[in-house]
Amino acid sequence: MQAPQAQGDVLARLDGTLVVSCQAESRMPLDAPEHIAAIARSVVLGGAAGVRIEGAANIGAVRRQVSVPIIGLIKARRAGTEVYITPTLANVASIVDAGADIVALDATNRPRPTDLKMMFDAIAQKGRLSMGDVSTLDEARLALDAGASLISTTMAGYTSYSNQQGGPDFPLMEELAGAGLPFVAEGRIWTPQEAVRCFELGARFIVVGGAITRPDAITRHFADKVAAWSAGPLLKRNQS
Repeated sequence: MQAPQAQGDVLARLDGTLVVSCQAESRMPLDAPEHIAAIARSVVLGGAAGVRIEGAANIGAVRRQVSVPIIGLIKARRAGTEVYITPTLANVASIVDAGADIVALDATNRPRPTDLKMMFDAIAQKGRLSMGDVSTLDEARLALDAGASLISTTMAGYTSYSNQQGGPDFPLMEELAGAGLPFVAEGRIWTPQEAVRCFELGARFIVVGGAITRPDAITRHFADKVAAWSAGPLLKRNQS
């Protein structure tokens, strides 16, 4: 297994680059550690400077296959809270033990099972970087004040009070940049043009997931466009 890297080296390797989120929905065909590891190897061959991986078993499998930085997280649904990305200290320990370089967690202002500062402190004590996934400017400020090493726009559009839109939350990125807060861009980035725009708005690095690593989502994107065209008046005129 590759050893986790020094924190300064991790950030130096990721700044200005593309990170790819290699995840599969539960019960989908690719939902197995060996498949996630194969996807991770493939995106690294394609130029990804790092990967974002969910689940301790998947993180461990990927760590054995690639030497790039790994952003690790665990999705765990719990009663009484909407927070499900790395909600507990036990999750943090599992992610670190599996070999992640950065621990990602939900840093939104919603009720949570464990205090946010306690989470970030625990990650720092284990010698890892932390990434706070936020949905608003205020959450970004609070996460950094609580000790987050990085903040990411991952949760924008996934909380009831944040911007609800189909693409990347460029307005939030503009707010973060205007406030002088360094950020990582993640969430609904579907095209290279959108990726470049994130950098133009000040992103340290970007994380792209479904547009690269989810065949079902990619196929649905195409299928919906084809279905809309097929139902349109042009085809009907050609068939008349």
